[in-house]
Amino acid sequence: MGCHQKRVVEFGEWLCEEVLKHVPHRQWVFSIPKRLRIYFLFDRKLLTKLSRCAWKVLNLYLTQAVPYDDAKAGAAIAVQSFGDFQNFNPHLHALATDGCFYNDAAFMVCPPPDTGDLEKLFRYEVFKMLKAEGKITDCVIANMMNWRHSGFNVYCGKAIWPHNEEGLESLARYIIRASFSQERMTYIPAYESNDGIAKVLYESKDGKTSKTFDALDWLAQLVTHIPHKGEQMVRYYGFYSNKSRGLRKKAGTEDEVPALIESDGSKKEFRKNWARLIKKIYNVDPLVCPQCHGRMRIISAIEQADVIEKILKYLGLWMPNRSPPPRANSPPEGIIVDYLDSQIPSVDDYLIDPDYPIKIYAS
Repeated sequence: MGCHQKRVVEFGEWLCEEVLKHVPHRQWVFSIPKRLRIYFLFDRKLLTKLSRCAWKVLNLYLTQAVPYDDAKAGAAIAVQSFGDFQNFNPHLHALATDGCFYNDAAFMVCPPPDTGDLEKLFRYEVFKMLKAEGKITDCVIANMMNWRHSGFNVYCGKAIWPHNEEGLESLARYIIRASFSQERMTYIPAYESNDGIAKVLYESKDGKTSKTFDALDWLAQLVTHIPHKGEQMVRYYGFYSNKSRGLRKKAGTEDEVPALIESDGSKKEFRKNWARLIKKIYNVDPLVCPQCHGRMRIISAIEQADVIEKILKYLGLWMPNRSPPPRANSPPEGIIVDYLDSQIPSVDDYLIDPDYPIKIYAS
């Protein structure tokens, strides 16, 4: 058994035994369009922020299923940066609870999800994050919003119930798999190559296609997937965060098995509440109080410029005092990005059905 194969198996066992609770889970995959991937290639810190964008969307969605203030979802999100042929393709695999914990001893299952709603919100969060980081501008966002296919994709797998321990463990192993498989790779020495340059022949997962690389190009492409020193590729959020687990261990409640409860709300009601939240995020209602979210009423209209300026300065909202927006950073010179290919991701690269076993390749 290779070193990575051993690590993958041990991780799957540890995640299922020490982190994940005996509640339903689902696999989620979040991916971004090709046009944005280059920013993550040259600034790997953005991968952490991308993970947070996915968690923010997922957590907001899941907590709507439970009508309790202490509702808490949990997720382990793994960053993967590779596609089928070692191309740089940052995307996220999440193992998330299919509902929320509440009242310290119960778990309410979420209604079946609609990924279309999450895709729009995920796109919004990624655009906002990249703009704040100075990577893109409003012009880029406006252009991409007009695309026929957004290039963003959110996939949700079937629910994995607690009795399917093998399926859950297989999925846990899958999210930290190696970026390449030795069984799909063939090395061609320089003396056997037509042009005298060593080659690497690499097959696709389905074995139907293959691609040939110069050996040095293959290595150069491979190193783009090596994390920086200290970089975490798997992060834990919500009920599964290190802080939450630590507090439960200290209180002696970590080993308790929560009671499973079906959601008492209909799917129609859930969709209605979710649509209302989406509307609030995209179109802020000026009559909704930002603190208590209650409805405000208009008392009077102020039209004097000096009075308006005085009020805004007192509130710290006067526009001249605001710092200028960040400048967008272009990719390094000499880098050619191919935008001609379809922005729709090849979902076959990411997905796994927990009902079928996985073959783990040694690396």
